[in-house]
Amino acid sequence: MKKIILVAICACFGLAAMAQHNDGTYTKVGDQVPNFTFQLEKAKTTSIEAYKGKLVLINLFATWCPPCNEELPRAQKEIWDKYKNNKNFAFFVFGREQGWDVLTPYKQKKGFTFPILPDADRAIFSKFAKQSIPRNILVDEDGRIIYQSIGYSADEFDGLLKLISKNLDKTSTK
Repeated sequence: MKKIILVAICACFGLAAMAQHNDGTYTKVGDQVPNFTFQLEKAKTTSIEAYKGKLVLINLFATWCPPCNEELPRAQKEIWDKYKNNKNFAFFVFGREQGWDVLTPYKQKKGFTFPILPDADRAIFSKFAKQSIPRNILVDEDGRIIYQSIGYSADEFDGLLKLISKNLDKTSTK
C-alpha cells in the first residue's frame, strides 16, 4: 500500500511539473539565469555569467519568424539605440538553429546594429524553452530572471520597455 501511495505522489508531482511548463518554458521569473557560453564574434567566446552586475536582455528568435521580424526593428529603435552606451546594460539576440552564415547577412540586410549571435544547435534556447519564438528574457544585475515573454505583441513589448527603463534608472542611482 505504501508503494502505491508513493507512486501516486510521484505521479502527481510529475504532472504538476509538466503543467508548469505546458507552454514549453523551462525557466520562470525569479529563477537564476541558466549558465551558458556563446560566441560574441567568430573567434571570441564568453559566458552569461560574465555579465553579472548588468541588466541583460536575451532575445531568442529566427530569421524566418514573422513575429520576430516585427519585434526586432522595435528592439533596435527603442532598446538598442537608447541603451547601447549604458554600461549597466547588455542585449543579446540569439538565432535559434542559425549560424553566422545566415545571421551576418540578415543583420546587414535589416540594418541592425545590436549583437545577433548564433545558437545553431539550440544549446542556448534549450536552457529556456522547448518551443516557441520570439522569446525575451530580462535578467537583473544579480543574475535573476525578472521578465519572460513568448511571442510578440505591442502591449507586451511596451511593458518590457518600462521594466528596462525602471531597472536601469534603479542601477544608475546606486
